[in-house]
Amino acid sequence: MRGTEEVVPLGAPRAPRPVAPDADGDGPQPLLSLALAGMLEGVHAHSGALYLLPRHGEVLEMVAKAGLPRSFSAPWERVPLTAPMPVADAIRERRLIWISGEEEMARRYPRIAVVLPYPYCLAALPVTHGDTVYGAVYLTWPGSHPAGLSDAELTQLTTACERLALRLEHAAEAGQPVLPSPGVIEAGSMGPARTSGAVEAARMLARIPEGLCALDVEGRVTYASPATGDLLGLPASRLRGKQLWTAAGWLDDPVYEDRYRAAMLSQRPTSFTVLRPPRSWLTFRLYPSRNGISVHIAPAGATEGGPLPDTPPGRSGSLVTISHILSLASALTKAVGVSDVIETVADEIMPTLGSDALVMLAAENNRLRVLGQRGYRDPGIVERWDGTPMTAQIPGVQALTTGVPSFFESRLELERVYPTRFATPDGMAAWAYLPLIASGRPVGACVLGYAREHDFSTDERAVLTSLGGLIAQALERARLYDAKLRLAHGLQSSLLPNSLPLLPGLEAAARYLPGSHGMDIGGDFYDLVPVHGRAAAVIGDVQGHNATAAGLMGQVRTAVRAYTAVGQPPRQVVESTNRLLIDLDADLLTSCAYLHLDLPARRAVFARAGHPQPLLREPDGRVRVLELAGGPLLGVDRQAVYPTTEVPLVPGSILVLYTDGLIEEPGVDLDDSLGALAGRLGRLPADSLETLADALMEQPGAARRGDDTALLLLRPGP
Repeated sequence: MRGTEEVVPLGAPRAPRPVAPDADGDGPQPLLSLALAGMLEGVHAHSGALYLLPRHGEVLEMVAKAGLPRSFSAPWERVPLTAPMPVADAIRERRLIWISGEEEMARRYPRIAVVLPYPYCLAALPVTHGDTVYGAVYLTWPGSHPAGLSDAELTQLTTACERLALRLEHAAEAGQPVLPSPGVIEAGSMGPARTSGAVEAARMLARIPEGLCALDVEGRVTYASPATGDLLGLPASRLRGKQLWTAAGWLDDPVYEDRYRAAMLSQRPTSFTVLRPPRSWLTFRLYPSRNGISVHIAPAGATEGGPLPDTPPGRSGSLVTISHILSLASALTKAVGVSDVIETVADEIMPTLGSDALVMLAAENNRLRVLGQRGYRDPGIVERWDGTPMTAQIPGVQALTTGVPSFFESRLELERVYPTRFATPDGMAAWAYLPLIASGRPVGACVLGYAREHDFSTDERAVLTSLGGLIAQALERARLYDAKLRLAHGLQSSLLPNSLPLLPGLEAAARYLPGSHGMDIGGDFYDLVPVHGRAAAVIGDVQGHNATAAGLMGQVRTAVRAYTAVGQPPRQVVESTNRLLIDLDADLLTSCAYLHLDLPARRAVFARAGHPQPLLREPDGRVRVLELAGGPLLGVDRQAVYPTTEVPLVPGSILVLYTDGLIEEPGVDLDDSLGALAGRLGRLPADSLETLADALMEQPGAARRGDDTALLLLRPGP
């Protein structure tokens, strides 16, 4: 907090002082309810909520609300003081937070705008006395008001907040602090509206052939005329007390509830057309006020055999509904890399908006980078933007650098602002440039292109700007993933041989395949070392999939090379490496198979430490598993012994060394997998070891394996 300001939890002890009498006389609920109702009435706001700060001083809790159903504000009944929300900002900055309309809400508070993408303005103020904060309040008005509150309205609200804070302070000093409690008070609640008792009014409504019904602020039917029941195909008595969109199965669609939410928040009449099966079209017109909605229901003019209405169900108002937003949010949680994010946005949003092209942009090294595109047959049309300096006066750069969305409904409108050859490089006729803001900073820009001129309504602009926040979070996560993936694979590659040495009388081929799930660095390794006219080979697997495993893998490979270079035989090489790992106090275990190839004597001497048994393919195609003696995994027992096994090699035979990633498959026994690998090895052509290595790595099930895989093939010549 700034200066000497202090956030004090309600109920904290203070020095005694005279207690002002409670004018309400009925405890804390009337105090809170009347305070909020008075603020609403004084500035003619149509909804609002009051928050108090609980004892721990970390989270604001809603204690009273008015004007809107609880479901509208349910996501924000508890607001952390650090959250990017208007009431929290009002407390942190000790001032009025004013949101002039839906576009400003989408830009400053996209989390709210995504859930409530409707035309309304909002004011949030802290409830303070001196340096002590007791809570905050917000109020809303329908529509947009760029001019903000008048001086008189601001003074009235500020005074009301200070007066409430003073009364809360007096209550705390009197030992009766007003604390948040379960439930939210409905300030100035009128209770469920009742059907009028005026006989003539009821008779008048009954004579009207079109449906008329009333909804309370929760959307429940409080009155329905007989004609309403006739049009909906339900007795009017069965409608009372139910939410209109749940009264019949064909009305149970988030689109229709969204229209109700839009009417309540904007306080503007709205309408939509619904198909009542099988062929009856009904038009619903909603007339909102602070205490509910009046609904007029009438046939839309399309009867059996007649023309259908021009407006299909759910298409009035914003094209992107809550269901689309939820679908996109769900799909983006599954997107891993940048290409996944681009595919998801293209699949989920482009068809809904009717856009024809999509480009995802980012900034790198003060240059514009094209991350990907959809909808352009010629990629070069978009790639010409790649590498553009971030000082260029083009709309993509401006969206990235300023964080302000731009909408151009025609080419003429775009060229009026950007009269350069860069302005319209893609042949589209309308564009939406959406900055992607995550953690308060731009991470990219999303460009939507339209083949025809497009009218961006206020609702659509607000929703698109809000969607940019969802896309930004996914894109930031995806770019971080891709960067770590490149780093992991680069580190892995640097720890493995760039190529195998060419040795007289020996053909060799090796492959390494990272795991198919995640971006972890693997611990699998292999090496081929020339030794005084002979050769030594090793393959191994360090436990784990992280940088620690990769680092230990590099140490093991270096140790094996060093012990081989000083002339140690296979048994000593493995035992020395084992002792080194114990001395290093490594927490990870390692398996390996090590061998000396004596090519003139046509034999191989193996030492094995907990590693899968190698395979040997004879020149005639027969394959057998080499049953080698062995010892425990490296790094377990300093006194461990690793016996050796000598295997004769016929010229043209193939030694197959591999890690367990090649044979492990969920739900399949290892012996069965090893048998299947041996069978494939015997059937595959072996004219080229490189071709054979590729074929073995592509065996069925490889795409589903999460472990990395190393493979080393050795074939002695004649």
